[in-house]
Amino acid sequence: MWWRDAVVYQVYLRSFADSDGDGVGDLEGLRARLGYLTELGVDGIWLNPCYPSPGADHGYDVADYTDIDPRYGGLPAFDRLLAEAHALGLKVFMDLVPNHCSVEHAWFKEALAGDRAARERFIFRPGRGDEPPNNWRSVFGGPAWTRVDDEWYLHSFDSGQPDFNWRNPEVAAYFEDVLRFWFDRGVDGFRIDVVHMLFKHADLPDWPHHPEYNILAQNQPEVHDVLRRWRKIADARERILVGEIWVPTVGDLALYLRPDELQQAFYFDLLVCPWDAARFRASIERGLEQIVSTGAVITWTLANHDVHRTVSRFGLVSRTGGPDTRPRGVVDVDLGVRRARAATMLLLALPGSVYLYQGEEAGLPEVLDLPDELRQDPTWFRSGKQEHGRDGCRVPLPWTSAGPSFGFSPSSIAWLPQPDWFGAFAIEDQMSRPDSTWTLHRDALRMRPAFTGPLEWLPSGREDVIVFRRGDMVCVTVFGGDPYPVEWGTPALSSAPTHAGVVAGASTAWFRV
Repeated sequence: MWWRDAVVYQVYLRSFADSDGDGVGDLEGLRARLGYLTELGVDGIWLNPCYPSPGADHGYDVADYTDIDPRYGGLPAFDRLLAEAHALGLKVFMDLVPNHCSVEHAWFKEALAGDRAARERFIFRPGRGDEPPNNWRSVFGGPAWTRVDDEWYLHSFDSGQPDFNWRNPEVAAYFEDVLRFWFDRGVDGFRIDVVHMLFKHADLPDWPHHPEYNILAQNQPEVHDVLRRWRKIADARERILVGEIWVPTVGDLALYLRPDELQQAFYFDLLVCPWDAARFRASIERGLEQIVSTGAVITWTLANHDVHRTVSRFGLVSRTGGPDTRPRGVVDVDLGVRRARAATMLLLALPGSVYLYQGEEAGLPEVLDLPDELRQDPTWFRSGKQEHGRDGCRVPLPWTSAGPSFGFSPSSIAWLPQPDWFGAFAIEDQMSRPDSTWTLHRDALRMRPAFTGPLEWLPSGREDVIVFRRGDMVCVTVFGGDPYPVEWGTPALSSAPTHAGVVAGASTAWFRV
């Protein structure tokens, strides 16, 4: 079961590499750089949605689940990518978006035309006079309902993303066919978007604790029956299902990882963890205790397309606002890079699988100062331009330190503007530097298989240091600024320059013992 310790690279396609000069990344741009990914040393790639879409949420508003958007190259380009990736030994995961679709989806067009049966595939309800059916709020801000004629439809996100009615058997059958379509085409697995939100409370009552986590709109028990059916489809073809699941506790997450449900689900606990030794250790222990007990492995990650980049989260020295996943304030980039390098090495030493978000291997910081008039995330607009949203982690990658769009595109166009300082983080420049963040990622990925077996905590003697052993390898992470003396083992790799017998402050070092 290759996926139990795999490292998968997340490709936000729009921002990875543009082959045709229109300023938007595409499948041919990705295919041209598959060799780069094999050199980095990952086992597979996960593609954010590249289905036909009007782009209300940059692909998470799907108009057709069994096609590829022509802007990305269409199905022929996808088939070429899939074949070449497999020839290079890379697995390919797609992104499934089953909670909602686009207003341009054929079913929703029928619903808007007044077809009663079509409306039953979505969640249409009468309002309360001129008010929505209940007080639920969109994840992106504002009401979760939009009025159409004499009814309202539910959208947990943008109004361009109507929620499916998963209590309608037509919806369930439809998505089972979607899975079969792509699995039979050769796709190795799916990352499933907000899978915990498929079912809502059948009565759609008001949520009395607004705006806290609305348990009436997610994490309903019926979702597990769907996942059991999907698992049978995946197992019959030896394919993998990975869930994006935001639930209140690790115990809730573990329920989605029972032997007949998902093989994997992202463990987001570390992603919202501050740079603190005790918090990191407690988070790791929770995962090992409650997830591994199901027979599943933990799927670790520190970043993705929805949260601020690791460098900026860990480099935050003065916070002014924003949610925990996207905090804003003053960032010490050098400190953030140092801590992010250390956190990545810690992550790669843990038992389980790891997902890396594109650009993290270059130590890219978040772009926090995008001009307001160029922001595109619907969160920005639906929050009344109070929540800056996710654009800052989606800025197209800098491949070179000079040239049009830093090598992202053959033109000077990029769908989101790249700051001038991006050139200092150019990936191709880092590939030739032995001390670069990219080289550290490559070396750590090559050495990672040396960590074997279960995790054993070792005493560190300091509150700001965590130490654990797996097999013949030991991982030491120093969260504080003071060096940590080590009197045992042979140094194997370090995230920061160090002297013999010492692990530098704000760094991770691996030792053979």
